[in-house]
Amino acid sequence: MEITAQMVKELRERSGAGMMECKKALTQNNGDMDASIEWLRKQGLAKADKKADRVAAEGRIVLAQDAGKGVLVEINSETDFVAKDANFLGFADNVAKAALGVADVEALKSAAYASGGTVEEARAAVIAKVGENVQIRRMVRIDSANTVAGYLHGGRIGVLVELKGGSADLARGLAMHIAAMNPPHIAEKDVPAEFIAKEKEIELAKMSEKDKSKPVEILEKIISGKINKIINDVTLVGQPYVLDTNETVGNVLKKEGAEVIAFHRLVVGEGIEKVVEDYAAEVMKQAGLA
Repeated sequence: MEITAQMVKELRERSGAGMMECKKALTQNNGDMDASIEWLRKQGLAKADKKADRVAAEGRIVLAQDAGKGVLVEINSETDFVAKDANFLGFADNVAKAALGVADVEALKSAAYASGGTVEEARAAVIAKVGENVQIRRMVRIDSANTVAGYLHGGRIGVLVELKGGSADLARGLAMHIAAMNPPHIAEKDVPAEFIAKEKEIELAKMSEKDKSKPVEILEKIISGKINKIINDVTLVGQPYVLDTNETVGNVLKKEGAEVIAFHRLVVGEGIEKVVEDYAAEVMKQAGLA
């Protein structure tokens, strides 16, 4: 019986196994979908299906660099225990290397894996080994003729920086700063106008009636001073540099004739809603005591 691409796709969706495993299962079972699923389960390759709806909010950020290329990938597991497992760590490192050659997560899934097959097939295999849902959630990359530096903090925070001018040491120092201080923007020009307008409104509302009665030009100076401080807090160049808190990042860049063109910062699990189980409350409820 001819095994079509549509059959392989359907089996992949139903089982969660890799494309090559699905094709082999269908070939072994003459195209019978149910028998192929059973065959995959016996091989331990259909476990991913049962775990696909579990929340995977732990994991690691992994980094790979090559000349002017840098990439960060977030790979999630259900527990921190599995995030430290050798199978998971080996998979994560290989995925980072594969990510250097692709543009996004979808392309990464079909990229070649170091030991053979695709990244998606390797993901299904690692799920079978560790017994948890494993997801490649997102990736960011920089490909530039400028200096590109990466920094990982404990495998949970990752930063990429593109620096024009300056040095590799400065770029790495800035990556460490961004990991620690998490600036939302590079410079004042990147701060949305609506954010500044809202902050002005808030600062004005906080002022006393006595201050509000001052001449308009003085009032404007007071408000501008407060807004400038807020802008410094939310911009990379305005923050005190973590490696030399006597200087702002902007001053350090100026001294070295450098400019930050772009940066990315990823944190494991950010934006994922975690389900917190209160087992004590649940037991009390079941026992009619709550």
